[in-house]
Amino acid sequence: MIQQDKLLTLQKQLGKLESLAVAFSGGVDSTLLLRVARDLLGADRVLAVTAVSPFFPTREQNESRTLAAQLGVRQELIAIDLLQSPEVARNDARRCYHCKKALMRCCLDRAQEFGFTRMVDGSNLDDLNDYRPGSEAIKELGISSPLVTAGLTKQDVRDLSRQLDLPTADKPAFACLASRIPYGTPITVAALSQVEDCEAFLNQQGFDNCRVRHHGSTARIEVPPAQLPNLIREPLRSGLVAHCKKAGFRFVTLDLEGYRTGSLNEELT
Repeated sequence: MIQQDKLLTLQKQLGKLESLAVAFSGGVDSTLLLRVARDLLGADRVLAVTAVSPFFPTREQNESRTLAAQLGVRQELIAIDLLQSPEVARNDARRCYHCKKALMRCCLDRAQEFGFTRMVDGSNLDDLNDYRPGSEAIKELGISSPLVTAGLTKQDVRDLSRQLDLPTADKPAFACLASRIPYGTPITVAALSQVEDCEAFLNQQGFDNCRVRHHGSTARIEVPPAQLPNLIREPLRSGLVAHCKKAGFRFVTLDLEGYRTGSLNEELT
């Protein structure tokens, strides 16, 4: 199925609805979904629902506000304390399921308060290839994933976003900050803050595709292999070490395998 056919399938799914709430992070997937829903249903029949939590960087939350405003869609921001859930805080291999269940239930409840009975999320077809127990929670709550149903891959989403002149077309993929902490290590606000701080520093230096994995007193940094030489050049290397140590890490390491999505899932295999 070519991209335009997939887009048509997506439009048919959404166009028959009276109203729609979109779980909106401001990422490339949910932004495309929100734009298509707005074009089909009108801004007054679409609601963007965004979770606010230490699990998500402040920069991402601010960008979601800007995008919702640019699209002219009402946005509801919901503050959620995910660490109130013991299943989330203990961070076992099913953490993503419990986290997504708690988060999306809150989003769904808020949407329903405003009369929006249908909610969708921005999962795409490629997401099915990774370990994502959170997708089970989404299905259990009756939240659908139209991009998956329409057969849209991440590349399809980027190409269509580019056609629609969306500023997120080339935005790097993002996962919640909890995904930087190895399974079995309890999640704390302090650890999430350390990761956010160090990744923000790397972003400011031009490393958009990066991860700072939190291994206790050690920061394990992932950047694309082609960018590894840039990271160890002075004065950046020394500045990065100093910044990470100021954030609370004792050791700063560079993963020579480079950035890859969900590298901590490798422990499960």
